[in-house]
Amino acid sequence: MSEPVTSTHAVKTADVVPDARVERSRGVERLVGGQFVMDGAGVKINRVLTQALQRRLDPFLMLDAFGSDKPGDYIAGFPEHPHRGFETVTYMIKGRMRHRDSAGHEGLVTDGGVQWMTAGRGVAHSEMPEQNEGLMEGFQLWLNLPARDKMSAPWYRDIAAEDVPKLSLASGTVVQVIAGSTHDVAGAVQREGTQPIYLDIELPAGATFDAPLPAGHNAFLYVFRGEVVVEGKGVPQARMAILDNAQGADGVRIKAAQPSRLLLIAGRPLGEPIAQYGPFVMNTQAELVQAVEDFRAGRFA
Repeated sequence: MSEPVTSTHAVKTADVVPDARVERSRGVERLVGGQFVMDGAGVKINRVLTQALQRRLDPFLMLDAFGSDKPGDYIAGFPEHPHRGFETVTYMIKGRMRHRDSAGHEGLVTDGGVQWMTAGRGVAHSEMPEQNEGLMEGFQLWLNLPARDKMSAPWYRDIAAEDVPKLSLASGTVVQVIAGSTHDVAGAVQREGTQPIYLDIELPAGATFDAPLPAGHNAFLYVFRGEVVVEGKGVPQARMAILDNAQGADGVRIKAAQPSRLLLIAGRPLGEPIAQYGPFVMNTQAELVQAVEDFRAGRFA
């Protein structure tokens, strides 16, 4: 498996022309509110993309949104736990998260930074928040691996905020390009198997942003500030909009009803069986049994 490729910081400025990029926009198939759960050592999170949506949003397995100005909600963090068979993408809007793993790696993700981790054949790690003016806000996305890559060597990289490429538009729209590419700006990470697109889009009130999307990709957006409109459908704060796969659509047109900020995430579906047992995601039940046995026997990195 090829490692994720990182890019250097880039800034572009361009005029926004609503029809220049997207001739036909995808619409909103449905809105999802997610469910509040406790994870780790009692951290309160909103699980936006749940297991029930994994087939529909293949290759994505989970999206957690977390945020609080009360340290008691998150300070206990996520003590050591295992993963096998997929990738995690942790994006910190505000606050700091320290990563340690069983292979001896350690890193600190800070405001605006990203950690991209390939669990591959297995790693045990911890993710522990560190105080930053009492604020913590961010997201963790689980991205499936193709069957051929599930037993690859574990890998991870911390990407500082200044190394996440940015697209600045004349309308005042600012886009952080975490993965994939948009408007000729390549993101911080590229993945061959699932070809993910991961954008953080900040829009002034009334601004419109056209995002081209490959026709075969499954796609969704999550609004964490304000409210946006997609093809006449309002998407309010703290809601995920699953975008339809309408034939002939070449992207999505997003308009801000008020100052807004959202994630736009898309990826090429793998179309493979999904077998999940907690932090292990494989293709068969037998592979899950083996994963548990390997972890208990101390065979993870």
